[in-house]
Amino acid sequence: MDLNFDLYMNDVVDQARNEMVEAGYEQLTSAEEVDKVLQQDGTTLVMVNSVCGCAGGMARPAAAHSLHYDTLPDRLVTVFAGQDKEATQQARDYFEGYAPSSPSFALIKDGQITEMIERHQIEGHDVMDVITQLQSLFDKYCEER
Repeated sequence: MDLNFDLYMNDVVDQARNEMVEAGYEQLTSAEEVDKVLQQDGTTLVMVNSVCGCAGGMARPAAAHSLHYDTLPDRLVTVFAGQDKEATQQARDYFEGYAPSSPSFALIKDGQITEMIERHQIEGHDVMDVITQLQSLFDKYCEER
């Protein structure tokens, strides 16, 4: 690989990570961190981040803007597919019945998957469609703040 490409990809990954942290999501980078958070009572939205062009470019803004809402999960976390492989695999172990998909969103309640928004529900849709899907999950499984 060429050094310029590696530096470019590091910048892209850093920016994608920063977007999620700035939006209020906690980065989980190890299997232990994933278990500690996802085994808690209550609701947790897991955003499986990705540098994938179109879908990632829709998922990250939707993840941020969906939070301008009265009903929200108790916790917001993110794992990064292709970057934090151990954490991503551990999170996917909770997504029983769903194939690996990135970017994607999973709503975990009391340690169990409730529903997922998979890549095919993000890619080709506009940001408002994804926000609406997320807020629908919030209404269904989370408490109003």
